[in-house]
Amino acid sequence: MASNLSDPAFWSRLQFAFTITYHYLFPQLTMGLVWFLVYWKWRALRTGEERYNKAVRFWAKIFGLNFAVGVVTGIPMEFQFGTNWSGFSRYAAGVIGQTLAMEGMFAFFLESAFIGALIWGEKRLGPSLHFVAAVAVALGSWLSGFFILVTNAFMQHPVGYKVEPGGSLGIASLSGYLLNPWAFVEFAHNQMAALVTGSFVVASVGAFYTLRERDREQAKLYLNAGTCVALVASLLVAFPTGDQQAKMVGKHQPVTLAAMEGKFHGGSIAGVAIVGQPNVAARRLDNPMEFPGALSFLAYGHFGSYVRGLDEFPESTWPDNVELLYYSFHLMITLGTLFIVLMALANFQNWRGRLQSCSWLLWVLMLAFPFPYIANILGWMTAELGRQPWLIYGIFQTHDGYSKVVSGGNVVFTLIGCVGLYFVLGVLFLCLVGREIALGPDPVVTSKSKERELVFAET
Repeated sequence: MASNLSDPAFWSRLQFAFTITYHYLFPQLTMGLVWFLVYWKWRALRTGEERYNKAVRFWAKIFGLNFAVGVVTGIPMEFQFGTNWSGFSRYAAGVIGQTLAMEGMFAFFLESAFIGALIWGEKRLGPSLHFVAAVAVALGSWLSGFFILVTNAFMQHPVGYKVEPGGSLGIASLSGYLLNPWAFVEFAHNQMAALVTGSFVVASVGAFYTLRERDREQAKLYLNAGTCVALVASLLVAFPTGDQQAKMVGKHQPVTLAAMEGKFHGGSIAGVAIVGQPNVAARRLDNPMEFPGALSFLAYGHFGSYVRGLDEFPESTWPDNVELLYYSFHLMITLGTLFIVLMALANFQNWRGRLQSCSWLLWVLMLAFPFPYIANILGWMTAELGRQPWLIYGIFQTHDGYSKVVSGGNVVFTLIGCVGLYFVLGVLFLCLVGREIALGPDPVVTSKSKERELVFAET
């Protein structure tokens, strides 16, 4: 489907892309941060050391802010299924509606029911029940991610469905739908990427406090935990989860694999491009520098495997923006490689006992936190651009799914409104998070705040 500014479908796609990209800035941190809370609470139970409880109290507030903004920014996305994508909803609601309902009824309610207890209930619950609340929030957060990714996996690799008499889709096998092999690979890859985001943020705050020479005990705790988890998670994003994701794409979406690598012509010992610019008009990759055989191995497990080129598929089935898909994929890989290098160096310096005194590395760690967000978004751009021109791969095209009765002007109007609203939410969020970080894990407690706390405790 051509990206035509006069086409209402283009604006509906752009609006959904904007809202879901903005929304996912928040869940990726909550999913990546929540297991730090569980670990620190567990350590507090085992050791009785107050420093772990302080870490939980501090990061639970930031978790809560992320959760709240994530909920607010997620609501407009669901409305768009009815307003902008009614054709898709009529066709596929019998399938995707199952997991979207499960996400709301089971996972979201579990997470939201216990998040208040996690943030404000430590004194009333006691250490053990407070730990249970942290585990419940973590399970709800990751279960929510699983149901959403099962929905997306169906759109990438549809299984377990049937065509109803009216032409819409229904569930033929609920177990087949929920146990989609694509879903498990995608879930593992996505959650490891979320852990990268969470650990980079934790390490960044630790580096900030170290450079400011404040909250030394907490800063060391954040640096140790953040850099260690970041290295492990970055490696797991690459292998085995990223490796298995590439093999799934090679098996079920070979045209997508060709577009991701700018392979216009097939061949054996296919390489991964380090540098190159896709020239769609000329059907070639300009100025290529490649690792020979790497793509063959990543996609099919053997360096000599044949990788099909774009010229072996009808052009109508090509992703409709090969250039953007290619650059999204390669920038994601580049950032992932840099994450491994940075965190390997940070862990090496930490092992030597020099991380907290290495100012230049602390500056890098402090300033690096936005890049996992960028890498996650690039990964999702790769997945969603690669699926085009299909909404449900191989059975339902994007141009059949948008709402024909909604004009482009109406979509642009609501898009402008979303941009303005989300800008205000973003500024408010940054101010609140900045305030919590400025106060730190040991904020100064005034007499008035003590009085308010005592009144709350008595009630």
